[in-house]
Amino acid sequence: MQTIFITGGTGYIGSRLIAALLKTGEYRIKALARKGSEHKLPPGCEVVIGDALDASSYTNAPNNADVFIHLIGVPHPSPAKTAAFETIDLVSVQQAAAVISNNRLPHVIYLSVSQYPGRIMKEYRDIRATGEGLLQSTGARCSFIRPWYVLGPGHWWPVLLMPLYTLARLIPATREQSRQQGLVTIKQMIRTLHFAINHPPENGVRIYNVPDIKAF
Repeated sequence: MQTIFITGGTGYIGSRLIAALLKTGEYRIKALARKGSEHKLPPGCEVVIGDALDASSYTNAPNNADVFIHLIGVPHPSPAKTAAFETIDLVSVQQAAAVISNNRLPHVIYLSVSQYPGRIMKEYRDIRATGEGLLQSTGARCSFIRPWYVLGPGHWWPVLLMPLYTLARLIPATREQSRQQGLVTIKQMIRTLHFAINHPPENGVRIYNVPDIKAF
């Protein structure tokens, strides 16, 4: 039975991932939550009270974990939230990297974002790229999940953009961007994360881009 430590377990993806993993009966889940937010975690996981923005609050909690999954991030990211990317997304991954290094953890899974070049959400993409670099520097094997937008309950509005995606796929100049920044579903994300847990890279990094996520 693998032990999995998760930050961001109370969030949109994290809560669904924990519930799905617990259903299999194959994992021991330890989830970080701020005091007062523990009720947002699915029943059956081990609650670790701490602050994802302060490594000292959970330094030893992931000791001996097989996988560290970092899902912390600003909800509904947009260009208007650039400052929050710096104070939440970046700080949380800096703290996570310190904890991973201190505990010499073997495998980290990081919810990143599509790194296809362009001006759209550049600040957000840059922060996530920095996060990837920080985690690689820990010496752990790294799995980076790189969606663009995740469709699911309360997150369906981008379906309205589907005609534009169809048009973009027909134009050679925008075809690859439409592939790499396509829409994925919450079910595809959960399946990708589940696969990544059980298939760590032999060494170095494994990246799951949008087309890879769609394959699940």
